Amino acid sequence: MDNNDILIRLRYALNLRDTQMVQIFKLGGAELTEEIVRKLLMKSKDTYRYNDEVDDPDGVEDKEENIKCKNSMLETFLNGLIILKRGKQDSKPGEPEKPGLKNNENPNNILLKKLKIALSLSSEDIIDILKEAGVIISKGELSALLRKEGHKNYKECGDKYARNFLKGLAKKYRG
Repeated sequence: MDNNDILIRLRYALNLRDTQMVQIFKLGGAELTEEIVRKLLMKSKDTYRYNDEVDDPDGVEDKEENIKCKNSMLETFLNGLIILKRGKQDSKPGEPEKPGLKNNENPNNILLKKLKIALSLSSEDIIDILKEAGVIISKGELSALLRKEGHKNYKECGDKYARNFLKGLAKKYRG
């Protein structure tokens, strides 16, 4: 699952309009127009990885208008979503600036962490959301997914968990 697909699924799950997406990016520190947001929300040929999404993946045209969403842009959106839902947090004096996502990092762990913060979800809420999508996960497994990379119990979040989390989120928020 690429970052564009994550944005598309998040937009659907949270029922966001293009103007709201622009506002969220702006809160995160990126000035984007509605046109650019629409281009970020287009599926490219690469995103059709699963046979159930399209009958003939080779027949899908790769649109030139599509803009690839980098990890930094996804993180900007997620930070903006946190600010929209929870308010801006002032940094403490002397606190070092937090490093951003690197382009080779798996964004799925960050997606879980930041959505947990933005939507004020508890671990039980996340487990229930995943259960709604048909995935059973223990508290220990979830804890490993939410840990900082480099921790001895850290586990990389696979596309299965991220995809099903967004699917469960859509069921929760859209009914």
